[in-house]
Amino acid sequence: MQEMELTEVRTARRRIPRWPFWAGGVVLALLTAIGVFVVVAAHRAEPFVRQQVVQALSDRFHARVELDSFHFSLGNTLRGEWGVWGEGRGLRIWPPAEVEGLHVPEPNPPIQPLIRLDEFRFQAPLHYQSGEPIHITRVRLNGLDIRFPPRSHMKRAFESQPANASEPSSNGLHVSVVIDTVDCTNARLSLETDKPNKLPLEFVIHQFRLKDVRPGAAMAFDAQLENPKPPGSIHTTGSFGPWVVADPGSSPIHGDYTFNHADLSVFTGIAGILNSTGRYQGTLRDMVVDGQTDTPDFQLSRAGHAMPLHTTFHARVDGTNGDTWLDPVDATLASSHFTATGQIVRVLKTGDDGQLHSIGHDIDLNVNVDRARIEDFLRLATDSPNPILDGSIGVKAQLHIPPGKVPVSKRIAIKGHFVLDEAEFSSLQVQKRIRELSLRGQGKLDQLKSAPDETIKSHVEGDFALDGGVLTLPSVLYAVPGADIHLHGTYRSEGGLLDFTGTAKMQATVSQMVGGWKGFLLKPADRFFKKDGVGTEIPIYIAGTREKPQFGYNSSNNWSTHPQRPDTQ
Repeated sequence: MQEMELTEVRTARRRIPRWPFWAGGVVLALLTAIGVFVVVAAHRAEPFVRQQVVQALSDRFHARVELDSFHFSLGNTLRGEWGVWGEGRGLRIWPPAEVEGLHVPEPNPPIQPLIRLDEFRFQAPLHYQSGEPIHITRVRLNGLDIRFPPRSHMKRAFESQPANASEPSSNGLHVSVVIDTVDCTNARLSLETDKPNKLPLEFVIHQFRLKDVRPGAAMAFDAQLENPKPPGSIHTTGSFGPWVVADPGSSPIHGDYTFNHADLSVFTGIAGILNSTGRYQGTLRDMVVDGQTDTPDFQLSRAGHAMPLHTTFHARVDGTNGDTWLDPVDATLASSHFTATGQIVRVLKTGDDGQLHSIGHDIDLNVNVDRARIEDFLRLATDSPNPILDGSIGVKAQLHIPPGKVPVSKRIAIKGHFVLDEAEFSSLQVQKRIRELSLRGQGKLDQLKSAPDETIKSHVEGDFALDGGVLTLPSVLYAVPGADIHLHGTYRSEGGLLDFTGTAKMQATVSQMVGGWKGFLLKPADRFFKKDGVGTEIPIYIAGTREKPQFGYNSSNNWSTHPQRPDTQ
C-alpha cells in the first residue's frame, strides 16, 4: 500500500510542466541584461546628454556654459512612471560678452560668471511626444550665485555680437522644457552698478521656489531671504520674468513682501525694531515700492525715549546700489504727523586695504510737519523726563544726515521755518516769568498777585538752523499778550545753554509797567522808550541754561547788566 502511494506521488510530480520555470528564468535573465544594458547605455549616453544640457543653456543665455560633471540614470518615480534622474555639479554661465566665437578683450578686473551653481538634481518622465514640451517635475538647486553685471557691460556685449549670435545653434536636439517646480537653497544675488565708487548690492536668500518655469514667460516665486542692513527677515511672493538676456537687471518683477524684526540699532544713534509690508513692481534695477512700516519703540539714542513711529510710503528703488527716492513718506510719530520727500543713498570710502567700503547712508529730505506737537519731538530728541514745552507746531525744513559713527544728534542738520502756537513751558519758573512779562506788558500790575498759577500761552515763529547739536535762530518772534519779543541767538543741546539777544516791545509804557511811585518818577523817561507805535521798546537778553534761564536788560553802554553778550563787546 505504501509503495503504491509513493508511485502516485512520483507520477504527479512528473505531470507538473517545467516550462514556466524556464520561461521565468529567461525573463529574469532578460530583465537583468536589459538593466545592465540600460546602466551601461545611460553611462555611455551621459556625455551626449551633458553636451545637450550645455548647448541648451548656451542657446538660452547666448553665453559660454561650463559644467564640471553630469550624471543621469533611469528609475521609477513615485507615481509608478519610468523616468530620467539627473544630477550635476559645477555649473557656470558667463555673461553674453563671453559668447563662444566672439573675441572680447579681457576686462580688468576679469569678468566673473553670470551664474554659478554648486549642484542640481532633477527628474523627468521617460516618454516624450514630438512637438510637445518636456515636463520636468522638480529641479533642486543648491549653492546658487547670480551676479548681474552693470547695464553698460550688457549693452556693450550685445552691441559686439554678430547678427546671428542670438540664433540657436543648428547642432544638437532642441526641445522645449517646462519645469513644474524649482526649489533652491543657499542662494546669493548680487546687483552691480555703473555708478563710480558704488559697491554691488548683495542679498542672501535662504530658500526660494519657482513654479511653471518655461522659456519666454514669467514665473511665480516664493522666497525667504535676509536683508543685509538693517538685518531682518524678508518673505516675498510674486512673479519674475520673462528673463531679458540683453540685461538681466531689466527683467520685469512684481510681488508682495513682509519685512520683520529689522533691528535699526545697526545705524549709529537710532534704535528700534521695524516691521514692514508692501508691494513692488518694475525691474530689478528700477522698482516702485508702496508699503508701510511700524516701529513701536523708535528712538534717536539709547538715552532717549522710545516712541511709536508709523509710516506709509511710495518710493523708487535702484536695486543695483540700494539708493532710494521717497515721494512721499507719510509718517506719524506718537500724535504728530509729517511728510517727507527726498533720497537716501549709500556713501563709500576707500579703506586701508584699498577697497571701497560703505560708511553708511546719506539722507537728504524735505520735511513738512503739518499736524504735530512739539513735545513729541522734544521727548524723542532729549533725555529729559519732561519736555521743555508743549504746543502745536508746524515746520517746513530741509533735513540732511550725513553718514558717520557719531550719534545722529551730532550729525543731523536742519534748516527751515517753524510756527509754534499755544506753547506752554513746563518750567514753573519760566511760566511765572512769562505771566509777569505779559501782565506788565499790558500794564495790568494789579493782577500780578492774583491767580499766580494762571498759564499764559505763547506764540513763537521764525527761521532756524540745527547743525552739530547747536540750534541757531537768526530771526524769531516770541509773542504773549501785551508783548512781542524779537530774538536771535543759539541754543546748545549739550548742557542746554541759552544765548539770545533781541528787543522786547510792550503795549504799556515804562511807567505803566513799573507802577506805583517808581512808575510816577519814570514818566519823563517814557518818551525815550516809545518807538514805532509801541509803548516801550528795550533791548534784552536770555542766557543761562534751560533749567535756570536768566533774563535781563541788554544795554550797549559799559554798565550793561549782561556784558558777555557778543553785540556789546
